[in-house]
Amino acid sequence: MSIKRSTRRAFTAEFKAEAVAVLNNSGKSIGQVAKDLGLCEATLRYWVDKAEAKDGGAPELSLDERSELGHLREENRVLRMERDFLKKAAAFFAKESK
Repeated sequence: MSIKRSTRRAFTAEFKAEAVAVLNNSGKSIGQVAKDLGLCEATLRYWVDKAEAKDGGAPELSLDERSELGHLREENRVLRMERDFLKKAAAFFAKESK
């Protein structure tokens, strides 16, 4: 009985960067790109996570996205104030009706 040993493949930094670039530019799923390149999906996902951490995380927001985010934050603030007011009003009227 012989013991089968797996050989670990080594990839250059350039190959890893190119694989991440292929994923980002292809529009394909991570599983499909990994299969196309003969990689394990988890390996490619790890490389993508590492590249994002190195680049500072998520890409910068566009001007439109930044504007929409500001509007949504303001709307969220107003809705929270309204909710808090309605909670207090409901508590007041519940107390008065007893």
